[in-house]
Amino acid sequence: MAQLNRGYLLAGIVPYVIWGTMSVPLRDLKAFLPEEILFYRVFVSCIIIWLTILIFKWKNLNADFKFFVELTKRNKFKFVSLTIISSILISCNWFTYMYAVNFVSLKSAAFAYLVCPLITAFCGFIFLKERVTKSKIIAMTVAIVSIVLLATGSVHEVVWSIIIASFYALYIVILKLIKEVDKFILLGLQLIISGLLMLPYHFLKSEPIPIEGLFWGHIFLIAILFTIIPLFLNAYALVGMPSSALGILIYLNPIVAFTVAFFYFDEKIDLAQVFAYCLLLVSIIIFNTSFLDRFFSKKHTQFG
Repeated sequence: MAQLNRGYLLAGIVPYVIWGTMSVPLRDLKAFLPEEILFYRVFVSCIIIWLTILIFKWKNLNADFKFFVELTKRNKFKFVSLTIISSILISCNWFTYMYAVNFVSLKSAAFAYLVCPLITAFCGFIFLKERVTKSKIIAMTVAIVSIVLLATGSVHEVVWSIIIASFYALYIVILKLIKEVDKFILLGLQLIISGLLMLPYHFLKSEPIPIEGLFWGHIFLIAILFTIIPLFLNAYALVGMPSSALGILIYLNPIVAFTVAFFYFDEKIDLAQVFAYCLLLVSIIIFNTSFLDRFFSKKHTQFG
């Protein structure tokens, strides 16, 4: 059982480490427009995901189709509406992230996923009426102070970080409303909708299809290594790990992203930014106090 738990933990860690290094292939595609990268990422990912669904998840697809057919008209409308909205939100999140990496700064893209869980909690409180504890309110207040401090250095970067995080936070909130459907199949539906929504713009631009080997090599790399594989591992990790534990691991993404920004791309950071990031780290610890208490108490019971 211990070995199995380590397997689930590894499956939970790897996706966020992979996503944290996504800026490397994106920077190689800086010569291409973000919307062009997004369209072909969605197109290739859609083909690969649906091939995977048809080969490995045929039973799940049948079950989900039967579930949809048996819904009332009102619930069908709700499901379709939420799926379309979530498709728009995840597409906007991908686009703004890619734009930030190549045209704003890597720090702004990484910072977005530091504040994302905090914004998600706030959105959950506003839209889902989820309970927010005193410690979470304190954490969000400290995070706001951190954001204000960072904004004194670069309002442009902070605004982009909040935009990226807000799109993803709202996407997560919508996902919580779409229940009893295989999340991998749902992603396949979202990719189809995203592709269809982008098609008119793509044809109106009348841009020729890229023929560069570098472009297509990186698009397939992003589709397979940075989309399909992490999502498979994420889904596997959820089988043997509580979602709260997996939620903690999301912070590996910005940690790895900041490391790549500072040591690989040599982005600069001043003392004020260091202080603001440390303040945000404090807010993250406060935000997750209840989970950390449960985690360490269980660990103590298990090994004590």
